[in-house]
Amino acid sequence: MTITEVSRWPLSVYRWLREIWHGRPPVGWVNLGSLGRVKPISSDFGLDRGLPIDRYYIEHFLARHAQDIKGHVLEIKEPLYTHKFGGDRVTKSDVLHVEEGNPQATIVADLTKADHLPSDTFDCIILTQTLPFIYDVPAALKTLHRILKPSGVLLATVPGITQISCDDMNRWGQYWSFTTLSTQRLFKEAFQETPVQVEAQGNVLSAIAFLHGLVTEELPQEQLNYHDPNYQVLITARVVKELKP
Repeated sequence: MTITEVSRWPLSVYRWLREIWHGRPPVGWVNLGSLGRVKPISSDFGLDRGLPIDRYYIEHFLARHAQDIKGHVLEIKEPLYTHKFGGDRVTKSDVLHVEEGNPQATIVADLTKADHLPSDTFDCIILTQTLPFIYDVPAALKTLHRILKPSGVLLATVPGITQISCDDMNRWGQYWSFTTLSTQRLFKEAFQETPVQVEAQGNVLSAIAFLHGLVTEELPQEQLNYHDPNYQVLITARVVKELKP
């Protein structure tokens, strides 16, 4: 085939070859398979199938910082991660819930107006997937900063790409999803001069899988662990309260 013959190819052929060259299937070649549906495979975040993908990222974050979970620890709703990652380093465990009726709660309080909670109390606060359901996030972070002991650690996670939790939306509202930038700014404003470690987890595949309700057991670990900053499924934040002068 001569160069003259190639030059006569339609523009659509050049585009098709370009897509092949870059490893992308041309338009019309993508096979969506089981994902080609308008309703998710699981509408319960995958809880009915296995370990949800966001929880995989949450647990990896907490496992990396397990040594921070010690002393007097506060967690929201239930002490699941306090026990799982704190072990015998935890000397006292408290659970905060926003309303009465939770048998595991030792503290009933709204983080946006919790003046009755004593300052400088907790060595560690575990705050997983809680801030989306609080409209006044700055007020909640201000409370968390106040009730942490000096040199105490806040370990927090917030969703980036996620479905809506219908139960939570109807019960107290689901207001926010986050990015690394918004998380960094919010935590920095609350903790002032204290360094804030913010990271994102996820990629386009884990985002699609999570939205469909697929679970950790259905993706290879190397795909779960691949990080693409443009597809932030989960954002994590670790911050240590400054020592008093």
